[in-house]
Amino acid sequence: MHVLILGGTSEARALAERLHGTDGGTVRVTSSLAGRVAAPRLPAGEVRIGGFGGVEGLVEWVRAHAVDAVIDATHPFAERISFNAARAAATAHVPLLALRRPGWVPESGDDWHPVGSLPEAARALDGLGERVFLTTGRMGLASFADCPQWFLVRSVDAPEPPMPARTEVLLDRGPFTLEGERDLLARHRIDVLVTKDSGATATAPKLQAAREAGIPVIVVRRPPAPEGVETAASVAEAAAWARGLGPRGAAHTNGLGTFTP
Repeated sequence: MHVLILGGTSEARALAERLHGTDGGTVRVTSSLAGRVAAPRLPAGEVRIGGFGGVEGLVEWVRAHAVDAVIDATHPFAERISFNAARAAATAHVPLLALRRPGWVPESGDDWHPVGSLPEAARALDGLGERVFLTTGRMGLASFADCPQWFLVRSVDAPEPPMPARTEVLLDRGPFTLEGERDLLARHRIDVLVTKDSGATATAPKLQAAREAGIPVIVVRRPPAPEGVETAASVAEAAAWARGLGPRGAAHTNGLGTFTP
């Protein structure tokens, strides 16, 4: 059986590790990475880097490489690839599972300000703080380019303009510790945090550190996900789903006939 994992997340790597070579070596795993990170952490099994060229390109790749099932384990904000995967799986008639980590939930003492997009997050900064810890990734900095506040931008790779005029860049990769996040907020005198609701534990300590310091948090809500696609909330669930597939995915229908783009 050949499983294509659309990856780039820690869950995708863990899933590839679980599935690679299982069932007596009969499970073949290919992980697809978008190529946005210069030196990604490579998962077990085969790896391809770069886009497919849209829905048609993904359908062609799935058919050419005899893929039996696709697991979308991309970042919750990778909206385009998730919709492309749903359309491609329906066209190629292969089962699709979306591995979706649970979102964060505010706790007592949190001062959260939910918004629907990065431009909304930029507008929400007015009156909340002057020293911003921005952890939304390097791709959306243009939304904050006209903001007068000072920004600490943390990303894996160096961002490119446009970006805020008053910006300090911190190159780092999670997981992060609570002690480290406490120190970072205090050392840079951060008074407002901006983040996406990416979920998971690797970057969650910043939320607890902000809660303890009484710092408001602007949380960008997740974009809508494709309808009619079966989902799993954990690596264990996704691995069990893959192992339970029949020939060419006969054990799962995944609502492919009712997918709504």
